[in-house]
Amino acid sequence: MDTFSSGVGVIDKAVLILTALEAGPANLAGLTAATGLPRPTAHRLAIALEHHRMIGRDASGRFVLGPRLGELSSARGEDRLIAAAGPILSGLRSATGESAQLYRRQGEHRVCIASAELTSGLRDTVPVGTVLPMKAGSAAQVLLAWEDSATLQQELRGARFSAAALAKVRQLQWAQSVGQREPGVASVSAPVRASGQVIAAVSISGPIERLTRSPGQKYGPAVKEAARKLSDAMRLGATVDSR
Repeated sequence: MDTFSSGVGVIDKAVLILTALEAGPANLAGLTAATGLPRPTAHRLAIALEHHRMIGRDASGRFVLGPRLGELSSARGEDRLIAAAGPILSGLRSATGESAQLYRRQGEHRVCIASAELTSGLRDTVPVGTVLPMKAGSAAQVLLAWEDSATLQQELRGARFSAAALAKVRQLQWAQSVGQREPGVASVSAPVRASGQVIAAVSISGPIERLTRSPGQKYGPAVKEAARKLSDAMRLGATVDSR
């Protein structure tokens, strides 16, 4: 018997789809190829999972892991990082007037695991579950900056930032990006630590005309403070408020 099979076919097929999306965004053809499911079956299950917010869509319309997964994890208390992030990201959004996100590395990608979006106006929307590359953006810089030199040498191939840029991130304890991930968008990120290791990146992002071409100078301290609060929450094993 197939060791993946639980004996409940529809559940097994849904889990196949969720497992395939761990590797990153996929269109219907990609899901079909990754799961081996017939195209109509993959489409039907993906739409059903999207209805229940177990999967979502990125800006290109590709399927990604959805926000409900993070919500369920937080509700069980199994992910203190996500549970603590909510009020801190909301406070960062209020302090900066920009959308705030929390990213965690997942293999060769980074995943938005929590966010506090602006409700109106020009903004950079990054839904929970969005999968982005590790080759561009301030959060990618933060998640790579403290890697060992051998890993850095490999990860910097094809990246839109340099080893010198990552050295500056280590010095300043924040990173900035101006049109690096997406034209017209700027961002600032800072590291979240647990047991001395960088485990996530807190970010704000928005249009360049508002964040300016030197966003770190203006917003670096606020983003660093949010990252410190989240690091403290992980150290203390409890959520903290946004003050």
